[in-house]
Amino acid sequence: MQYNMLGKTGIAVSRLCFGALTIGPLQARLPLTEGAGVIRAALEAGVNFIDTAELYRTYPYIREAVRGLSKEVVICSKCYAYTRAGMKQSLNQALAELDRDYIDIFMLHEQESILTLKGHWEAFEYLLEAKRRGVVRAVGISTHHVGGVLAAAAIPEIDVIHPLINIAGIGIRGGTREDMLAAISTASAAGKGIYAMKALGGGNLLKNAEEALRYVLSIPEITSVAVGMSTIQEVEYNTRFFSGRQVSDLLKSTVRRQPRRLHIEDWCAGCGQCVQRCASGALSLTGGKAAADQSLCVLCGYCGSVCPDFCIKVI
Repeated sequence: MQYNMLGKTGIAVSRLCFGALTIGPLQARLPLTEGAGVIRAALEAGVNFIDTAELYRTYPYIREAVRGLSKEVVICSKCYAYTRAGMKQSLNQALAELDRDYIDIFMLHEQESILTLKGHWEAFEYLLEAKRRGVVRAVGISTHHVGGVLAAAAIPEIDVIHPLINIAGIGIRGGTREDMLAAISTASAAGKGIYAMKALGGGNLLKNAEEALRYVLSIPEITSVAVGMSTIQEVEYNTRFFSGRQVSDLLKSTVRRQPRRLHIEDWCAGCGQCVQRCASGALSLTGGKAAADQSLCVLCGYCGSVCPDFCIKVI
């Protein structure tokens, strides 16, 4: 497995980052022991970098996966806090549930522009204080927006940016794939560490997975790529692929699955909370119920987290 320094943070991360969203209650809903076992398999195969978030509710999986492990594991988490008190609560929750004295990287989740960042600046200032105390090693933002990357690039205090980029441009907001590439280049030139999300377009690019992964890996500014995995076979496939080792046809056929889709149960009450929550503009209200434009959906499952009737699923 290849390891690279993440910008100027001094943190070395594996080329493959374990995206923890998929194992948790928003997607695969794996039992704790099973989900932790998938993460542990990735760590034992050379991965040292895990991406999670408060929203994902996967801290218990990570805590169990790293229990007794001798090597250092880099963990990045994120939250939506916009006040000092909110960020303090979120950071303390992460420390407690992960059973750690510090978090390697902590981020503002889903920032869109300089205006969004200004609205969350009080929370970000608390992160900076935590960094000075050694409770956080690096700070940053995640974003689906070209404007979010450019805004973060211009802010000296931001260390790491986690942008959405893939070969088809699925889910990119505020510009094209080329606009996002230009923004990433600008951010890297400003010294920011960059690790990518949604290389497989939330599952929409699984039919051409190798081409999609090679594309993101070919972007020189990208230090690491977060990939969601929920089975031991997917871990073996990805760790082999990212390490440049041969992937057998049998393993390829084992992990090749039908593309996932967003499923909305017929008991949807049409409250509209999912529409407001969707960062990709994929949801709308039609006939008094939520409806999904599958061509825009990145299958992040975030909409399901706000549904009061549990009628939205990624299947």
